[in-house]
Amino acid sequence: MKQFMFIILALLLAACEKPILDDEEMTVTKDANVILHMTQYETSPLPPLQRARGTTRAATNITDLCTRLNIAIFSADGTKVKTVAQKDTDSDFGTVALSLAAGTYRLVVIAHNCDGSATITSEEKVTFPNNKVTDTFYYDGDLVVTSDVQSYNLTLTRAVAMFRLVLTDEEIPSNVSKFKFYYVGGSSTFSPKAGYGCVNSKQTEVRSAPADIVSGMSFDIYTLPHTEEDVLTKLTVTALDANDNTVKERVFENVPVTRNQITRYTGSFFGNGGSEGGSSDGTFRMTADPDWDSVNGYRF
Repeated sequence: MKQFMFIILALLLAACEKPILDDEEMTVTKDANVILHMTQYETSPLPPLQRARGTTRAATNITDLCTRLNIAIFSADGTKVKTVAQKDTDSDFGTVALSLAAGTYRLVVIAHNCDGSATITSEEKVTFPNNKVTDTFYYDGDLVVTSDVQSYNLTLTRAVAMFRLVLTDEEIPSNVSKFKFYYVGGSSTFSPKAGYGCVNSKQTEVRSAPADIVSGMSFDIYTLPHTEEDVLTKLTVTALDANDNTVKERVFENVPVTRNQITRYTGSFFGNGGSEGGSSDGTFRMTADPDWDSVNGYRF
């Protein structure tokens, strides 16, 4: 009889358990003593003249820029003690309440727009689903926990650089279905501790051509620079038809990329109009968040 009751009790306990996947991690606990608010992102410092004038940047809510948040907390010896994943469809998106024992931890936060969760292996390695890089922000720092309830407003920093291709062609072949971007020199794996990409990646992105292809249309791709001043050593852009046949291809070499800046290449891709030549069209500052810190423009 006792054995029978034990079996019944075990079945009841099993029925009450629900496996928690990374995307379903509970973000609010009953006895939470740490509350994290991912509310802002930080751009690069303002130029000296603007700082001298007392100019400040407006705060930007990170939840307006990203659709996913991944959080990992590590003990002092580097052991992962807790992970949290949120999506923009969650009612508490951007706010996480945790219950942690008193002590000093390391906190890593990744905000991004991928189709799945980022994997935070350590402070030095974060990977993304299918190695696809989107607009991404991060936080890495100490988290000191006491017996009192504590609330933190975290400021995140943009981790990526953007390459933007702007086409000035008067006409684009009607059989163009998509554009493929294949590029090397950047990274698709991130080190929050360093603040930069940490592997040499071969990245591929495909962008569908809009139904109404017009002059001035643009395509954006992202990478994680290895240093403050980095380059994509080779960027191949291929216009493809619906059967993946090449319609036109262009190769750009040593494309400069800088974290939190846009490198914009503007010109005639198919060679039937628009700007030609290699002169730069200058650099200008974007002064309103959530714009990027600057856009560096080039002609091709």
